[in-house]
Amino acid sequence: MIKEKLSQEEFEKKVIDLAKQGTTSEKIGLILNKEHGTGKAKLTYNKRISQILRENNLYINPDKKNLTDQAEKLKKHLSKNRLDHPTRRILLIQEAKLRKLVKLGY
Repeated sequence: MIKEKLSQEEFEKKVIDLAKQGTTSEKIGLILNKEHGTGKAKLTYNKRISQILRENNLYINPDKKNLTDQAEKLKKHLSKNRLDHPTRRILLIQEAKLRKLVKLGY
C-alpha cells in the first residue's frame, strides 16, 4: 500500500498537533514515519521537527523531559519504599544530571 506524501502545511500542522499532546520531537518523528512514511523530515520538507516546534514555541528538550519523568517515578517509588537506598542514590544522580542541563541552558 503506497502512502500519500503530506504537503508542507499538513506536515507542520501534524507536528504541532502531536506536540500539543505532549510528545517529544523524537516520538513525533517515529509516529509520522509509522503512519505516513515520511522518513527524514529534513530531507523531505527542508525543516527539522525540532525547528518547527521552536518556531511555534512548543519545543521541549527530550533529555530534560526524560530526566524529569524518571525523577518523578523514582520519587513516587521512594515515597512508598523509604529504605530503598540504591534508588535514593539513582535519584540523586538523575537530579544532578537535570541541574547540569539547566545550568548549560537546555
